[in-house]
Amino acid sequence: MNTVAYLVMKKDKLYAQEGNWRTPESRLWMLAIAGGAPGMWLAMKKFRHKTKHPSFRNGLPVLSIFITVIAGWFL
Repeated sequence: MNTVAYLVMKKDKLYAQEGNWRTPESRLWMLAIAGGAPGMWLAMKKFRHKTKHPSFRNGLPVLSIFITVIAGWFL
């Protein structure tokens, strides 16, 4: 899921630069909540995408830590 979220974020950044149709933020959040938050957070930092949006800037790190802790607890 992290790889998918990473690639979707990368694609959305490219579309933003080219002026094409974008991935809705609700879809990005669905991917993040489904377990892709760590990958999306990495992509956000690498591609400097959605960094001005407080919901992404603050929410993705918190969600990433939460998902990592839950995954670690189950393992």
